[in-house]
Amino acid sequence: MGAEGGAAKDYYEILGAGEESPRDEIERRYKRLASERHPDRGGDEEEMKDLNEAYGVLGDAARRAAYDSSRRASRPRLAVVHDYEAERRFIHVASPAAQADAIGGRVAGALLSLFAGLVLLFLVRVHYVVFLWPLGMLAAALVLFGVWMGHAALSFARGNFAPGHFARRSAWAQEVIFWASVLGGIFVVYQLLAAV
Repeated sequence: MGAEGGAAKDYYEILGAGEESPRDEIERRYKRLASERHPDRGGDEEEMKDLNEAYGVLGDAARRAAYDSSRRASRPRLAVVHDYEAERRFIHVASPAAQADAIGGRVAGALLSLFAGLVLLFLVRVHYVVFLWPLGMLAAALVLFGVWMGHAALSFARGNFAPGHFARRSAWAQEVIFWASVLGGIFVVYQLLAAV
């Protein structure tokens, strides 16, 4: 095995094994592939030589360690330079269909949570018995989760616009409208619960 040949061949790929594969798995793979690719059974002689060479290196602990270290040394090292200015200018781009699905899914989840929480809250109120208070807490938690998901959907939708877009510049107005709607909804639900 020459140094050039050993560095050029990927023995893990030849055996179909991962770099963290234990020795017994390497041996199992070698035996299975050797039985399939042996020249006496119609296999290619060159493939069998590569297979034997790969097992000779990966089957021996010392040779495998040397091979692994030479592989790590031959991998290119990447210089990591953080460009904060480019990060600030980065605009996430996704297809409109993917954005619509993501926003629609968040909105649907928020509406479903709100609906389930409100139905459960009204059921607990109509059929109130002292031991139903855990269901009331669950209903309140579902409503709060729905509000949180609705706010997350609003933030996600706003984040899909370019930095100078009106939707991003008017974030404060969107927040005021959202939280005013939440407070108005709480007031309406309170009035309905009091009337029941």
